Amino acid sequence: MSFDTPNGTRGARQPGAGPLMRWMNRFVMNRIRRKGAKTMGMNALVLTTVGRKTGQPRSTPVSYFADGDNSWLIVASAAGAPKNPAWYYNIAAHPDRVQIEMGNRRVDVTAAQLHGAERTRAWQQITETAPRFAKYGRQTDRELPVIRLTGL
Repeated sequence: MSFDTPNGTRGARQPGAGPLMRWMNRFVMNRIRRKGAKTMGMNALVLTTVGRKTGQPRSTPVSYFADGDNSWLIVASAAGAPKNPAWYYNIAAHPDRVQIEMGNRRVDVTAAQLHGAERTRAWQQITETAPRFAKYGRQTDRELPVIRLTGL
């Protein structure tokens, strides 16, 4: 399945990438790696991708939703911003070079963007579990990409 969601033209302000946000992301990722923590009341994992331009590993904390025994759903919401987050493009460039961490568990995964009825079912599950994602979807005119991560 293709990673083909274009950026939108309107939406919420994308979370900044300044020193405070970098510190906060490091803090949250260390907590997730130690305890498998929740972030803002939702399950969270550390997503590590390969930079599409640099080829370097890039890690970020992301909320996830269980999708079976060895599968997880994530949303490229960027909090309802008009642009997809950078990690979305990294996954699109290297969907077979993705790793996730939850507590002391590290899993190599492959990524696939969901489309059509499969996305609709997953989106319904996500918004019922975490209504803030429905809000993010209303804030922007892009369709928020839903991505399935499947353990190798």
